[in-house]
Amino acid sequence: MSHDSTSPSLDETRPLLSSGATPTPRRDDDLLTAADSSLAVAREDDCPRVTSASLRIGTTMLCFIVLGMFNAPIGVVLPPLKEYYHLDDLRLSLIFLAPPVGYVLASQFNRYIHLEFGQRGIAFIGPLFHLLYAVVASCHPSFPLLLAAVAAGQVGTGVLDASWCTLAAAQEKANTVSGLLHGSYSAGAAIGPFFASTLVYAARKPWYSWYYVMGAVSLVEMAVLVFAFRHEGAARYRQDKPQLSNDDGFLAHARELLTRRATWFSAIYLLTYVGTELAVSDWLVVFLIRIRGTTPYQASMCLTAFWIGMAIGRLVLGYPTDRIGVRRATAAYLVIALALQALFIIIKVDTVTVILMALLGFFCGPLFPSCIVCMNQLLPRELHVSAVSFVASAGQIGGAVLPFVLGALANSVGIKVYQIMKRTFSFQYLAVSDLGKFVTTAAGPPLAVHG
Repeated sequence: MSHDSTSPSLDETRPLLSSGATPTPRRDDDLLTAADSSLAVAREDDCPRVTSASLRIGTTMLCFIVLGMFNAPIGVVLPPLKEYYHLDDLRLSLIFLAPPVGYVLASQFNRYIHLEFGQRGIAFIGPLFHLLYAVVASCHPSFPLLLAAVAAGQVGTGVLDASWCTLAAAQEKANTVSGLLHGSYSAGAAIGPFFASTLVYAARKPWYSWYYVMGAVSLVEMAVLVFAFRHEGAARYRQDKPQLSNDDGFLAHARELLTRRATWFSAIYLLTYVGTELAVSDWLVVFLIRIRGTTPYQASMCLTAFWIGMAIGRLVLGYPTDRIGVRRATAAYLVIALALQALFIIIKVDTVTVILMALLGFFCGPLFPSCIVCMNQLLPRELHVSAVSFVASAGQIGGAVLPFVLGALANSVGIKVYQIMKRTFSFQYLAVSDLGKFVTTAAGPPLAVHG
């Protein structure tokens, strides 16, 4: 039976408060626009789903292996780069100034990426820049374009480094997890020079053939990270830090970060430490070839020994560092490192040099992760990502300036100046000697520093 179009419908004549009738609930899509509805579904679907912490930590360790494989072989390819592009030591040293450019850019965008895309965005964007670096370098472009590719690769390294360091430092056993993470970096830094030197020196392939390998590695890195962090979107990140939003004043956030003494001390610490570490590793191969007459392959094995030692140190010394206390353990490691530097200068036997470099890496292993853990314990959680990005950028500036200065000095007075690294370790010791006094007076949560 048809109804007149002007007659009220059954729903319209039904009383609003009828005891015998159940009101028909309104559908969500009556209330929400299509965009709002999809956003609500995304929030409902994404937030409850969590990949296991073990999977995420495991994939970040794999990622740090890749970071080491990208960064450490620079020392191996310096001699063929010098020959291929017809560079002197000063112009060759420009390759050390490119990484901080990428790191500084990464520090500017890291917080924005987290707020807009969460850790899932980091998992995609970081490897994408690595892939760009590998593809450009494998085409053996002009030297300025190669420098631009190095800077682009460090954008990826910067966002990944800061994000996963923050993730590790937030774990219950922060020093142990950070040690595993940075131990993985050192493992990659040992694998990289070994395979790069085998490819370039033993197999006599051109230097850029190494970046064919790294292009494939970058694709694997992207696939693994995106899978592990597929549920870690912006909603998840904001859920953990509800006070954060894109409307937060950038200047207010920066002011809060830069007025913390923990931020500045950590930046100075890492500027000195990373500069020393990279000066030691990046020029080691050149020094051994030119001054001690070591073959390129043997010199590369010394570099591999350094990074193997560092990997083992970061994996093994995390627990003793927690037990002894950061201040006391760090001071002990640095005293031993100074002694090993003195022995390196005095003893010039190839076999002993390999052992000394491995031991040096072993005792330097915990220095970087311990600094990140200390800083994050002193700062509120909403500052962690920005703080780690900032101090990592400072470390990269040190890692550019000291190797560049060393290259400039080598160009003018000879590579024997490499032994200046002993003095740079002395400066590092002076910077760390005030660590205990600083952390006990810095504003922030109490830090477990013994002694």
